[in-house]
Amino acid sequence: MVHQYRNNGYNIVLDVNSGAVHVVDELAYEAITLYEKESAEEIVNQLQDRYPKEEIREVLEDIEELKEQGILFTEDTYKDKIIDFKNRSTVVKALCLHIAHDCNLACQYCFAEEGEYHGRRALMSYEVGKRALDFLIENSGSRRNLEVDFFGGEPLMNWQVVKDLVAYGREQEKLHDKKFRFTLTTNGVLLNDEVMEFANREMSNMVLSIDGRQRVHDKMRPFRNGKGSYELVVPKFQKAAESRNQNNYYVRGTFTRNNLDFSEDVLHLADLGFKQISVEPVVASPEEPYAIREEDIPLICEQYDRLAAEMVKRHGTDQDFNFFHFMIDLTGGPCVYKRLSGCGSGTEYLAVTPWGDLYPCHQFVGEEKFLMGNVFDGIQNTDLRDEFKGCNVYAKEKCRDCFARFYCSGGCAANSYNFHGSINDAYDIGCELQRKRVECAVMIKAATAETAVDVE
Repeated sequence: MVHQYRNNGYNIVLDVNSGAVHVVDELAYEAITLYEKESAEEIVNQLQDRYPKEEIREVLEDIEELKEQGILFTEDTYKDKIIDFKNRSTVVKALCLHIAHDCNLACQYCFAEEGEYHGRRALMSYEVGKRALDFLIENSGSRRNLEVDFFGGEPLMNWQVVKDLVAYGREQEKLHDKKFRFTLTTNGVLLNDEVMEFANREMSNMVLSIDGRQRVHDKMRPFRNGKGSYELVVPKFQKAAESRNQNNYYVRGTFTRNNLDFSEDVLHLADLGFKQISVEPVVASPEEPYAIREEDIPLICEQYDRLAAEMVKRHGTDQDFNFFHFMIDLTGGPCVYKRLSGCGSGTEYLAVTPWGDLYPCHQFVGEEKFLMGNVFDGIQNTDLRDEFKGCNVYAKEKCRDCFARFYCSGGCAANSYNFHGSINDAYDIGCELQRKRVECAVMIKAATAETAVDVE
C-alpha cells in the first residue's frame, strides 16, 4: 500500500507497510501514481508529452529497484502475525493512579467531571496506592521498567501521598530489581518550589496543563468562581520547564470549537519559551457547544499545515520546539505489537481509582461495565481483558485500508466506545485529524532532511 500527497512544496510517497518515505520530483510522483495500474509502455505513452522518454524509463527502473529492495509497493506482512498477536501473553507495564478524584479548577471539557469521574470526590490513601504499586510489581513479569502516572483530578491536592508512594516505590525497586518511571500531571494551581524540586528529582516526566492564549485558557480552564487561571499558572510552568532544562516535560492543552485557530495557541506557548508542546482536539459529545464537528475538519487541517510549515521555518533556531502530534519515528518506530495494538489499555496499561478499582484506562473510569477488578484481588473480569487484547488495527474495519494505521495503532478505544458503543470501531473525526497529523509529521521530517529517501 502506497500513500501519496503534496505538502508545503514536497511530493511525498509513503510506503505504508515498510514505513519508507520517498521525497520525489514531479515525474517520479506521477509515475508512481500509475505504476500499479498501467504497463511500463503505457506509462511512457501517458507522460511523454511532459517528460523525455528516457527519463521516464529511468524513473521506472528506479521504482522497480525500490520495490525489489522492499521499500516501495511492499506487501502487508503484519496481518500474518495477528493470530500469534491475539494469543500473546501480556504483563502490566503501567498504571495511571487516580491519586485525587477532586480538582480545584472547573474545566468545561473535563471528561472527569471536575475530578469526580461519575462518582464521588475522594483522595487515594497511602494504603491503596501502596497496594497498587505491589499489584504492578506482581503482574509485571520479567519486565524491569515500570511506569506510574500520578493523575487526577488534581494530584497536588494529595501531595503527601504522592511523595510517600514515590518513596515506597524506590524501596521496592531494590527488592524486586524494578525501575519505576513516575510522571506527574498537574494544572499548576498548587505548583511551588518544593513540588518542583521533588519532581525534578523523582519524576521522569511532568505534564503541565495549559490551553494556549489567555482568552482561550481562561474560558475553558477557570476556577469554580469563574475566574481564569492563566496568570497564576503560566509563570509557574515557565519556571518548571526551565528547571527541567526544557526536557522531560510537556505543556498539554486542548483546543475546541472556540479556538479552531489553535495553531496560534501552539505558537503562543512556543513564544512563551516552552519547547515541548502538545495541544490536542477536544473529544466531546456533539451536543456540547465546544465540540468539534465534521464541518470543522478542513479548517483544522489548514491549521496543522500552517503549524507544520512554521515548525520547518523555526527548525534549528532558538525558536525551535517539539509538537507532540508531529513526533513520529521513521527510522524504526514501535515494535509490531505496538503498531497493532497501540497504548495497551486494558492489558498492559490500567487505571486505578482512589479506592483501588481497576479500569482499562483513565477514560473508562466510572463506566461500571468496564470495571476489571481491584488492586487487592487482581483482574477478575478476564473476558474484558481478552477483549482488549484483541483490540487491534485488523479488528477494526475502518483501519484496514488506512495509510496511518501503523502510526495511530487504531486510535483510542475509549473514543471508539463513546461514539460507537464498541472498542473495535474508530472515532471518525479523530481518524481524519490523525491522518493529517501523520502527513504533516512526515513532511517535517522530509523538510529537515532527517529520513528522506529520494527518487530522482
